[in-house]
Amino acid sequence: MIRVFASPSLLALGEGAVDDHEPSGIDLLLPPTAELIAGLLAFAIIFAFVWKWALPAVNRMLEARQQAITGQLQEAEKSKKEAEKLLQDYKAQLATAKEEASRIVDEARQTADALRQEIEAKAKTDGAAIVAKAREDAAAERDRVTAGLRDEVASLSLDLAQKVVVGSIDAKAQKALLEEYMSDLEGMKS
Repeated sequence: MIRVFASPSLLALGEGAVDDHEPSGIDLLLPPTAELIAGLLAFAIIFAFVWKWALPAVNRMLEARQQAITGQLQEAEKSKKEAEKLLQDYKAQLATAKEEASRIVDEARQTADALRQEIEAKAKTDGAAIVAKAREDAAAERDRVTAGLRDEVASLSLDLAQKVVVGSIDAKAQKALLEEYMSDLEGMKS
């Protein structure tokens, strides 16, 4: 129940009487009592409506907005963590790839060094074998030539001895025979 306090002048107005009285002073600032009561009553009804229905709806809307923003922030944080994890994985893979490439280069270098050493060793061995074979062949040829010369010298010596025995040789004939023997030896060398 609403009580309305009415002044005698308000009651007089309500009964159809006309107030001839001109407002002055404080009456200029204050609205008439009836308007004041009607304004307060309208304000109370609108306030009750806002309090009961509009304010909870606004609160629900703000809460939903806050949850949406919180969800978006959480998603952004999750995406950031995933991106950081992917970056770390990429860096780890890159480091692994660099290590693998370095290892492969080192292995290739070692294999090339080993192959080079093997080829050098084989070349030295083959060269030594060729030199040894050439020396053996040269020694065999020298031995054959020496044996041939011995045979030839022996034959010439026998021929010389036979000529000496067949006739008596004087000093002049011996000298001529020796010179012939020497020229035969020189002929064999060439």
